[in-house]
Amino acid sequence: MNRRHLLSLTAAGSAATLLPRSALAVPDVKLEKGSTILFQGDSITDASRDRKTEGSANNPAMLGRGYPFHLAGQLLADHASLGLNIFNRGISGNKVPDLDARWQQDCLGLKPALLSILIGVNDIWHKLSGKYDGTPEIYRDGFSALIKRTKEALPDVTLVICEPFVLRCGAVNDTWFPEFETRRSFAADVAKAAGAIWVPFQEKFDEAVKAGTEPAYWAGDGVHPSQAGHALMAKVWREAVGI
Repeated sequence: MNRRHLLSLTAAGSAATLLPRSALAVPDVKLEKGSTILFQGDSITDASRDRKTEGSANNPAMLGRGYPFHLAGQLLADHASLGLNIFNRGISGNKVPDLDARWQQDCLGLKPALLSILIGVNDIWHKLSGKYDGTPEIYRDGFSALIKRTKEALPDVTLVICEPFVLRCGAVNDTWFPEFETRRSFAADVAKAAGAIWVPFQEKFDEAVKAGTEPAYWAGDGVHPSQAGHALMAKVWREAVGI
């Protein structure tokens, strides 16, 4: 298929080889002229974006320096005829409750046709540092409620839920486990229940490390990706979403 000339793009074929069995129900992705794509999350998505330009679709400063920047450039080039509007509204330090508090302005008000969410690492990191007391169940239930609210307001939205990930280096040590794995599993459960596309970031970072690179090559502190890490994320995202 020629990506540059499709209005209807099917994610199921490529995603089926990437997703865990629990999240294989993948909708077709249909982009129309003028569609809005929104990236939401914490500092990994934020990636030093410029808040002053956040209302300007496709603005390089607004997109930050991370995977949304990589993806926006690729998508705008490959689908030039569609006139896509791509936004990044990730905010450093955010947890699920923080997303919920700003959801009307920073998500629902933008009316995205495709919404990509990566959230979860701060929900455990802040707990480990004594700044938050949320349990994995609070993360799961809050995330589920946020998705329910989103689907009620935007019934036609295509949801993309990204797998929370860490690499065992820097700030990430044995104290993160097994709770992080529980939270990662809960994110997959939320995606499955919502019929969302699942982007397997942890799986692909694990494969990259097993192939011979050190964890710090992909994320020096174990959480925030390097340039290579963000590029890998963009590659995995496109393979999973299919656009």
